[in-house]
Amino acid sequence: MAHARISANLPPNIDPTKAPIAFGKRAFPKLKEELGSPELLTQQRALMALCDLVHDPGNIYQAIEVGFVDNLKSLLLHHDSTVRQKATQVLYIMAMHSVGRQELIKNGVISALAELLDDPVDICRKNMHQIFEMMAKLPEDSCSKSLLCPFQNDDQLFFMGH
Repeated sequence: MAHARISANLPPNIDPTKAPIAFGKRAFPKLKEELGSPELLTQQRALMALCDLVHDPGNIYQAIEVGFVDNLKSLLLHHDSTVRQKATQVLYIMAMHSVGRQELIKNGVISALAELLDDPVDICRKNMHQIFEMMAKLPEDSCSKSLLCPFQNDDQLFFMGH
């Protein structure tokens, strides 16, 4: 007769550092909920999973729709260095795409990132500088009426110095 054995070890294909991800459209709301958790480990796991997900440009759009930028902005000043590191890493990946750069500007993330200039963790400062570099690459002709152009007249956009 066969006996069932219950092992205390995790299966070899499960990574304990990443949060389990829900399927479909529920994935991002679930991760957003976990980012707001008071438990540090839950926040770290959610950030690890989010970092993997935003490498796909389609997922960046979903993350923006769900409202992750505000959550990530608030995590920039978190007491835990791993949370700050992963938050800046996700923002950097988002800043590599035009829609992500525009969302960072719209949500005022640049001033929050400036607080990391004196961060004691090197990788946080490096990620912050990379975000600023990507923000500097925002093309002038891609500005929208509500984000960048202070002087506008219906269909024409007027730029200072042009």
